[in-house]
Amino acid sequence: MRRHVAILTTLVALAAGAAALGWFGFSSRGAIDPDDPAQGALGREIYAAHCASCHGANLEGQPDWRERRPDGRLPAPPHDASGHTWHHADQQLFELTKKGLSGVVPGYQSDMPAFEGTLTDEQIAAVLAFIKSTWPPDIRARQDARSRTQP
Repeated sequence: MRRHVAILTTLVALAAGAAALGWFGFSSRGAIDPDDPAQGALGREIYAAHCASCHGANLEGQPDWRERRPDGRLPAPPHDASGHTWHHADQQLFELTKKGLSGVVPGYQSDMPAFEGTLTDEQIAAVLAFIKSTWPPDIRARQDARSRTQP
């Protein structure tokens, strides 16, 4: 009987711990930490290999990124402070990167591919950490506040 109580107590404690981690915003994808030099360095490498061809080596995006092309699609936006990436919460940026724009907004036509199956969740988090590390403090503070209040 005592053994069953001990096992049940352990299971309840594990479940409570897992729930607490979820409640405080942690997930299996890992944290996006722009102040972590190792995560930022990894993100820079992955960005150069998978993102820079569209979003620019210096995060500058494609020319005229706010104007639709003849096919109705928008050019790749910048990820520096001049763009709108920082207008989105971390979870939104993560989902957009993992699933692609059309995977998040069904029916929306975009050249943004889904990186699910190409990059791991940790690699996506590293890319986002790198991008965020380039933003000035005021932009980072605004985006961090948005990430705390939006899913």
